[in-house]
Amino acid sequence: MTAAARPSAPYRKGPLPLPRPMAPPPPPRPVRATVPPPPGSVGSSGRPRLPLDMDKLLAARLHAVKVRPYLAGALFALHVVEDRSVPTMAVDAYWRCYVSPGFVASTPVEELAGVWVHEVSHLLRDHHGRGERYAKEHGEHGPGERLRRNIAADFEINDDIYGDGLPRPAGAVLPSMLRLPDGLLMEEYLRRASMSGLATDLAWLDCGSGADGHERPWELGPDGAHALSRQQRDAVRFRVAEGIKGRPGDAPDGWRRWAEEAFHPPQPWRRLLGAAIRSAAGAPGVGENHSYRRPSRRSASVPRVVLPSLRRMPPRVCVVIDTSGSVSDAELGSALLEVAAISRAVGGRRDLVSVISCDAAAGVAVPLCRAENIPLVGGGGTDLRSGFTRALRTRPRPDVIVVLTDGQTPWPSAQPPCRTVVGLFPRPVGGMDEEDPDHVPDTPPAWARVVTLA
Repeated sequence: MTAAARPSAPYRKGPLPLPRPMAPPPPPRPVRATVPPPPGSVGSSGRPRLPLDMDKLLAARLHAVKVRPYLAGALFALHVVEDRSVPTMAVDAYWRCYVSPGFVASTPVEELAGVWVHEVSHLLRDHHGRGERYAKEHGEHGPGERLRRNIAADFEINDDIYGDGLPRPAGAVLPSMLRLPDGLLMEEYLRRASMSGLATDLAWLDCGSGADGHERPWELGPDGAHALSRQQRDAVRFRVAEGIKGRPGDAPDGWRRWAEEAFHPPQPWRRLLGAAIRSAAGAPGVGENHSYRRPSRRSASVPRVVLPSLRRMPPRVCVVIDTSGSVSDAELGSALLEVAAISRAVGGRRDLVSVISCDAAAGVAVPLCRAENIPLVGGGGTDLRSGFTRALRTRPRPDVIVVLTDGQTPWPSAQPPCRTVVGLFPRPVGGMDEEDPDHVPDTPPAWARVVTLA
């Protein structure tokens, strides 16, 4: 088709359309002045740092006080220090609580209350001092050993502080993770397990020097602000212990035991009975308990089979308590605390511990069920020789005799055929007697191990 034959554009009748009006330009945006952020509010990535939600943190503390009122004095004694290098929350030995703002923002109030109670429990139970003593005795000062002490301290705390309005926080470590029993102390958990199976998963765990005695870089130290002196720390512990003893039904067994022993620490009976415990529980020989800790020598005759060896029973202990008139009620109460500590020293085997009340005559040997329920009968004169005679007549015969007395008694002329430990209640230098005030009591015989009770 040629160009002349092409159809022309259609003809449009009417006026031409008017052009559309253009939209007005948007108003200019106001220019905002750029104000530099305050120092420390921006992280290394350039993003603004999260501020510490102090209202939420203090609300969690109030919730902890509401559900655990016997810990109120200790919770309010803690001074909060914001620190972003702390993984969660941590305490030092001077009752400062270091808090991570990110942890507070991501944790519900009820769980934060549980962390408050957890951290203050480290300080009340003196995990700082106990951790330092354990590290010095065993020469364990590395970071791995610090983590072990922290895990063991958490085991001691977490088995009985949660529940009844205090939910367990996520990630709380429990003795059941290593198939260990509840109710033990930090030192007992350290002796029973290496905790190497948890070290990798719990490398983040850090409750501060208040949990294990090892100082951290972020801590302010003894000369920093808001540090409590030793007298102030002891005063806080004393008030909490008195509150627990005043209302014993409000606290679990672990806290009641702590309140009884906080200012009356029992003697280290495991060390005092150490020779008897080691010879009875650790030596090979005829026994009635099987153990795989040391395989039997007969395993060599059975390829690819490990046979257990036999272990002897822990030692049987008979405790003779002086109930004469010269022993006060407070001293009898402390004697019961020592009995409870002796039962723990033999591995918690209460059936291996018996108690005899003795003044001028010995009572019946009572097997130990609970130390606080032992009847102590007496109030007359003192002659513990009858107590020794009664103890040696019990069947089976005890491996150790422990005597708790003020020393105002005649002693057996011959050494008993077992180990003997004498715990003496302190007395003035001049001595005292219910009949003769000028009487000086005889010292215990040389064949007895003598310790002074607090």
